[in-house]
Amino acid sequence: MAIDLTHHFLIAMPNMVDPYFAKSLTFICEHNDQGALGVVINRPIDLSLQALFERINIKLEPHELHDLPVYFGGPVQTDRGFVLHQPVGDWHSTLKIGDSLGLTTSKDILEAVGKGNGPAKMLVTLGYSGWAAGQLEHELGQNAWLSVDAGEQIIFDLPAEEKLPAAMELLGVDFASLSEDAGHA
Repeated sequence: MAIDLTHHFLIAMPNMVDPYFAKSLTFICEHNDQGALGVVINRPIDLSLQALFERINIKLEPHELHDLPVYFGGPVQTDRGFVLHQPVGDWHSTLKIGDSLGLTTSKDILEAVGKGNGPAKMLVTLGYSGWAAGQLEHELGQNAWLSVDAGEQIIFDLPAEEKLPAAMELLGVDFASLSEDAGHA
């Protein structure tokens, strides 16, 4: 395989019209010759962590987590929760991303979070983004995305609206300068 975008951000170009991905910042969790899997990290939905936990009948004890946003991770399996977290830990179903990150889909991580024993940092999404073999490479060739090595502080430490501009800064580009409508007052 020519490129491996695991642990990279995909920045949607301004001409991206797909409503799922327009103005999105996607973190690629896995990329290999079978395809790619990622989660959108800058699209909070109208659901708090507390509301999600009520829905799945788990008590969320740490009050500082109640108002954390849940994110739209992508159009695949939108009824399923995905937890992007640091450190990796030892959960039932975790995709390890490099040395420090994990993407976990098993309920044990949510039960631990509810008791205050979860990972130090996390971002919870409903759904994920997936690409078939060669599809992401094709989209990159069509200039649908910019890619840059991911910064974990952007994933976990910034509010949603600051994530895309911060990822653009990693490339040294101002997102507004890419806009097709730049220069119109």
